[in-house]
Amino acid sequence: MSTRHLSDWLMARWPRRTWATRALWPLHLIMSALVALRRTAYALGWARVNTLPVPVLVVGNRIVGGAGKTPSVIAILAHLQARGHRPGLLTRGHGRQSTEATLLLDDASAAALNARQVGDEPWLIWRRTHVPTAIDARRARGGLALLAHHPDIDILVCDDGLQHLALARDIEVVVFDERGQGNGWLLPAGPLREPIDAPSPPSTRGQPLVLYNAPATTTPLPGFVVHKRLLAPRPWQEWLRGDAQHVASHFALQQARPDQVWAVAGIAQPERFFEGLRAMGLSFTPCPLADHASFDPLPWPSDIAHVVMTEKDAVKLDLEQVRKHRPKTQVWVAALDFSPGADFWRALDARLSSLHR
Repeated sequence: MSTRHLSDWLMARWPRRTWATRALWPLHLIMSALVALRRTAYALGWARVNTLPVPVLVVGNRIVGGAGKTPSVIAILAHLQARGHRPGLLTRGHGRQSTEATLLLDDASAAALNARQVGDEPWLIWRRTHVPTAIDARRARGGLALLAHHPDIDILVCDDGLQHLALARDIEVVVFDERGQGNGWLLPAGPLREPIDAPSPPSTRGQPLVLYNAPATTTPLPGFVVHKRLLAPRPWQEWLRGDAQHVASHFALQQARPDQVWAVAGIAQPERFFEGLRAMGLSFTPCPLADHASFDPLPWPSDIAHVVMTEKDAVKLDLEQVRKHRPKTQVWVAALDFSPGADFWRALDARLSSLHR
């Protein structure tokens, strides 16, 4: 069994406590002890914690896979901008090809960079928000480099930094999705990176804000529910230019045969994207790929008329590559409308206000 097949096999069993997960329960105990020891080391000062000169807001999840961190980060950055803040973004850039320890992405450097160099998620976040970004596995080092180039930044948002305890943080936002906590056990017996009620570091102001990327709360933790929907697909070229929403695109795709419409998704949970397209009334051939798939070579046949994909996948496409190798294919992008409720924004604004008292 390949590594990917083994991972898929385990993930299918994580929602419940089955014979397979029970056999791995001793590993859950070992992981629990290691997580507790690591947190104790940082809390007692045995391991170094780096503090940056501006407030830090961390967005992360306790469950593996795509719980909705990226759209949460985009929504939070847009909210901060609307409130008059000048945010910066810290991220490790999972899957990036650049070997530089610290890579800065901003309006000045973007022309010389692409999604492969910086990682698909940082590139998507930057395209949606144009927030100055530091890509570095050591977030504090990246933060200092970013502040040196952009001294007007007054708050830093750390993407996927919940378990990065080497960085002190003021606010934590924990994201869950429909899976909740699964069977409640830690890897590999269950889907959790750490217990869902893991204590926040001493620097944090108050308990984490919990955001549910789901129709309702899915764990015992109190939190806020996100309202989300998949927008009608629009031509890739229009999406790249940032043109207004193409209102007729949905109807054009509905006229095509299902075997001539491929839905391609290189995300942690492709079926979530496919369900959103089906809810629009689209019929298509699903093409699930591994998370952070490179799209080199292009994964659909050359005779396919239409391909629909997520924004995270669309940022990795190369225009010349598509024109050369798939000239008969019209590529469409279905963006996600991701909106936390007003109660979440009030709670976040209260935390932000407390930082300046």
